Amino acid sequence: MARKLSTLVVFGAILCSLLQHVSMAQQTHVVGDTLAWTVPNGGAASYSTWAVGKTFVIGDVLVFNFRTGSHSVAEVSKGAFDSCNTSSPISISTNGPTNITLTSIGSHYYLCTFPSHCTLGQKLAINVSGSASPAPQPSPATPPTTTPVMAPAPSVSVAPATAPAPTSVGQTYIVGDNLGWSVPTSGPNTYQRWANDKSFKVGDTLVFNFVNGTHNVAMVSKASFDSCNTTSPINTISNGPARIRLTNSGEHYYMCTFPRHCSLGQKLAINVTGTDVTAPTPSTASTPSSPTVPSSDSPVNSRPAPSASAPSLALAAVPLTFLSFALMKLLN
Repeated sequence: MARKLSTLVVFGAILCSLLQHVSMAQQTHVVGDTLAWTVPNGGAASYSTWAVGKTFVIGDVLVFNFRTGSHSVAEVSKGAFDSCNTSSPISISTNGPTNITLTSIGSHYYLCTFPSHCTLGQKLAINVSGSASPAPQPSPATPPTTTPVMAPAPSVSVAPATAPAPTSVGQTYIVGDNLGWSVPTSGPNTYQRWANDKSFKVGDTLVFNFVNGTHNVAMVSKASFDSCNTTSPINTISNGPARIRLTNSGEHYYMCTFPRHCSLGQKLAINVTGTDVTAPTPSTASTPSSPTVPSSDSPVNSRPAPSASAPSLALAAVPLTFLSFALMKLLN
């Protein structure tokens, strides 16, 4: 009996050691969380803000979520990171999603090698320590001076008292959904593909999500839309997010008037059906005190994200099983 008690004490000590090992197992960090690995609307501050407050240690895994052919992830030197030099990466992966296991302490620098992606903010700098104690993050080449602007949830537009109310409550569409209103990296027809399966009606609202100073949204004629002529827009909104209520049936054309943005695919054409109503000129959205989002809306970051820190139990699974089996044999 004494021998069995001694054996139980020894196995208990081993099990405690294994459980402590599990608690210190590597973490999996999904870079950017729901933003994923893309050209961020908020610039380089988006990824540096994501990294602030996180602890990266040897054995942790970085997951870069992107679609193969749209982006890449390369580890580079600090000099290449600061200047967005993509010519001599330490390593590079072009297949998404990419998992990178951190194997050495110190500063690590990552960027996308696609043209202009790094300069537009698709870059990440982290500091890796040898233990789970917090480690300071390296500063990016140009420290952000402001917190990235996040688009507030849209509210339902209400017609003024002088306007006849529509026969039904309109839908609110977030243009491009998670992409927002930006220069698309997946081709010039990105926004048309987004609109293809949707039915736009008078009374519906379009929400163009963008950061002030980086884009705008202009309503233009068909001829201007086809030729990307930005000289004579019907109406232009420069403050994001911009909300435009559809008050007339027929074809509607929108684009960004920033240089080359339209020619690179930042343009949208839709067809609106229904009865025309009188409504005020579209204006920028103001942040509501208690926003109400219709059930049909999709917020900008609607895609569920995997856990940013998921402990791995794989290292402890085999020895735990073996010890359980051995303990049963000894006690029988």
